[in-house]
Amino acid sequence: MNKSTDRIETEIVLKAARSRVWRALSNAEEFGDWFGVALQGKTFVAGQAVQGQITYPGYQHLTWEVVIERMVPEQLLSFRWHPYAVDTAIDYSQEPTTLVVFELTAVEDGALLRVAESGFDNIPAERRQEAFRMNSGGWEAQMKNIEKYVAAAVTS
Repeated sequence: MNKSTDRIETEIVLKAARSRVWRALSNAEEFGDWFGVALQGKTFVAGQAVQGQITYPGYQHLTWEVVIERMVPEQLLSFRWHPYAVDTAIDYSQEPTTLVVFELTAVEDGALLRVAESGFDNIPAERRQEAFRMNSGGWEAQMKNIEKYVAAAVTS
């Protein structure tokens, strides 16, 4: 992790083929399986919004919503969302979004997955620090989730 207030960055080497990791990222149903969102029957298409019910314990009352920005097969997936938008009494739709970018590179041991989320400096000041803190921890957890997910696929 870096010391920026605007950007969260993390990376992990996954012991799976880049094509397998790409499928876990770009196939909406598979993404939902490891990310904790019910996305059955959904697809990721650049320029389109995707919604699903969060399945992570304690957050099941929330709807996850992103707008897919870019998809470059086996290289890049990006989306925009409202970070840590967990208060159902707040309308986040007028707030700026952050940009989440997944970059994938083949390496000797499998695939290097880099994740960066940027744009926190544009989030309203009253919730900026909490959104950054929660998403920093969230990305650490999600890297472990995708690691387990693709490892299980490799061994099954």
